[in-house]
Amino acid sequence: MSGTKPMKDPLDLLDLASVLSDEEREIQATVAKFLADRVRPHIGEWFENARFARELAPELGKLGVLGMHLEGYGCAGTNAVSYGLACLELEAADSGFRSFVSVQGSLSMYSIWKWGSEEQKQQWLPRLAAGEAIGCFGLTEPDFGSNPAGMRTRAVRDGGDWVLNGSKMWITNGGIADVATVWAQTEDGVRGFLVPRGTPGFTTQDIKQKMSLRASITSELHFDDVRLPDSARLPHAEGLRGPLSCLNEARFGILFGAVGAARDSLVAALEYAGSRVQFGRPISAFQLTQKKLADMSVSLGGAALLAVHLGRLKDRGRLRPEQVSVGKLNNVREALAIARECRTVLGANGISLEYPPLRHANNLESVLTYEGTSEIHTLVIGQALTGQAAYR
Repeated sequence: MSGTKPMKDPLDLLDLASVLSDEEREIQATVAKFLADRVRPHIGEWFENARFARELAPELGKLGVLGMHLEGYGCAGTNAVSYGLACLELEAADSGFRSFVSVQGSLSMYSIWKWGSEEQKQQWLPRLAAGEAIGCFGLTEPDFGSNPAGMRTRAVRDGGDWVLNGSKMWITNGGIADVATVWAQTEDGVRGFLVPRGTPGFTTQDIKQKMSLRASITSELHFDDVRLPDSARLPHAEGLRGPLSCLNEARFGILFGAVGAARDSLVAALEYAGSRVQFGRPISAFQLTQKKLADMSVSLGGAALLAVHLGRLKDRGRLRPEQVSVGKLNNVREALAIARECRTVLGANGISLEYPPLRHANNLESVLTYEGTSEIHTLVIGQALTGQAAYR
């Protein structure tokens, strides 16, 4: 086997492309080409300078990835696997771009598409799909992350209006959003509201000094006697079922996206190991390095096949929440381990933004926590296995 040609894509080890349709492969390649041209040459600089390239939003809309798995209203209406593969490529470039697309399509747009009125859909979805408007999703609060039922943000009826007070924390896109989907306690339980930017009493503050998701906007949302008409309420959302359904949509994109971050890290490690010479030979020729590369490739392949399997279940309408938890827990955990191990293959060069593994590892620290922490997903799976809820 000496002298065999090295693999450029570690997913070729299990021939992942063979389980995809021609259309799915074409969509994946189209998204990858866009990112290679418009994002990859600049992402190190954007990460270092904590800059999100908002000007790319209309280009992402033209590409068709914003709300791409939704039907109508200017959305592409692709299958779930195609959407997942787009997320894989987006996160292979940077988690910040996958986060933007996930929040825009699976949280902001999906909340309107699933729970909104026809008037709300017509007003917002075509603009959001085109990237002409940006959305965010306000559920997490400073004191209530894993326990959204305890949220303090409250909406109170006042005649035909609602008056909204409270705050939300760690909100992707918050500082640049044209419309926020905000979840609040009411006398009838949790309800969702659409709050346009510029509404009196609605302010945002971006979170600075982040060590993760630096090429992404993360913000606090504040509501001080924000008066909204009843037409701002999402009429079909009642209770936590509304926001939790949106989170499951976003988690689906994450379980594909994590595969992209891991693959990009491993590609970098393979290329580096093949060119870095120590003791007179490439470090890829040493057994300990090959063990690292082999173990990571096996882990990556399993995560990728799990993602595609869950995508097929989703396309058949059979995907259950606990299965999404399996994918999110496993794939993010494995991706984080791969990114960290790839950094070791690169040695000291691994801490430079010239190479992606440590940037991916830093980003994945956030991905591990948001849309449900690893602990919460573990308990979701535990409940499915035992029938016992262990959240308290």
